[in-house]
Amino acid sequence: MTEHLTIGERVAWYRRRRGLSQEVLAGLVGRTTDWLSKAENNRIELDRLSVITSLAEALDVSIGDLLAEPTLLEWSASSGRRTVPALREALMDYKQLTPLLGPPPDVEPPAPEDLRGGVKEVLDAYQVSQYGFATRRLPHVLADALAASRSHSGRDREEAHAQLALTYHGAAMVLGKVGESELAWIAADRGLAAAQQSGQSTVTCSLFRAVAHCLMATGRFTAAIQLVNDAAAVLEPGLGAADDEYLSVYGTLFLVGAMAAARAEDRATTQTFLNEADEAAQRLGADGNHLWTAFGPTNVAIHRVATAGELGDIQIAADLGERIDTAGLPVERRVRHSLEVARALSAWNRTDEALAALLDAEQTAPEQVRHHYLSRELVTGWIRGTRGRPSQPVADLARRLGVVGG
Repeated sequence: MTEHLTIGERVAWYRRRRGLSQEVLAGLVGRTTDWLSKAENNRIELDRLSVITSLAEALDVSIGDLLAEPTLLEWSASSGRRTVPALREALMDYKQLTPLLGPPPDVEPPAPEDLRGGVKEVLDAYQVSQYGFATRRLPHVLADALAASRSHSGRDREEAHAQLALTYHGAAMVLGKVGESELAWIAADRGLAAAQQSGQSTVTCSLFRAVAHCLMATGRFTAAIQLVNDAAAVLEPGLGAADDEYLSVYGTLFLVGAMAAARAEDRATTQTFLNEADEAAQRLGADGNHLWTAFGPTNVAIHRVATAGELGDIQIAADLGERIDTAGLPVERRVRHSLEVARALSAWNRTDEALAALLDAEQTAPEQVRHHYLSRELVTGWIRGTRGRPSQPVADLARRLGVVGG
């Protein structure tokens, strides 16, 4: 119902539904009535999740309600016509809860080495922002991994649980990208349980990261920070003999924590977590992609930009963001950084440059750009802020992103 509104207009819509005046809602979030009026009338951009979260809490709605999530996952040749509902059915199949509720599969489960290929296919698709393809493949890979984890024994069983955990991780990350935060939580929760059956600390840490992302998606920033601290305490004893994979998952955990701290407006913890990640990156020595982390010095740098954006330090985000070369990172990381740069440029009224950054990002990863609230909010804001007809590139982009009727 509110799909084609800006975030500010959705705030106004829900405020009226709750029967609250602007004075009351402004007071609940510690702002002035003038600020709220400007936000609701698109004279102030609501692009910081910390602010959006406080408004959602005051209105007793979810962050997703204000961000208009989830958005429809479009059909394509790679997605087919069974997307999120098919994955939902797979995750909510009661037979997944315990083998007591269903007989073992009649078909021979795949060997762990064969299972790795399917898991890699899904996680690679996530990193190149092909969410439709990943969503189509996930139910099949999940069924194979679940069957293998219940049929094998010994080390094969542990490896099957590791692959099952990584499959759930892929599901959680893809579902998070398309705004299905509740389903993502189910996947992350089950993935963490499977990871603990694998005996592989790096896989367990990878699932800690997925859980932290899910906490952030629902506005539970303080809980995400605590999870990172708790998980780091579990991993610290192994740092002395850590290999590249261990360092990568450890460092990436702090990058997630830094984003949570920035969204909680905790500058000190943000800086502490970034420094911890930077130490791991310097020890790693170069950018890598161990266990699909895309971790290294460049990922730390782009998180400095992203956290600056979340904290409202727009000039820092704009100045630093344009200087970072992300060419060596996976598509998902490169495009996510481009969205941060576009946000910062737009906030400085450098709209033409922001539009150019967004169009480049869309050309690289159309599914990722369409499903991110920043791109949708930027384009909607540009249209609302234009007197008369918007420029043709903006109008065309709005149509492709599905943020205008027609």
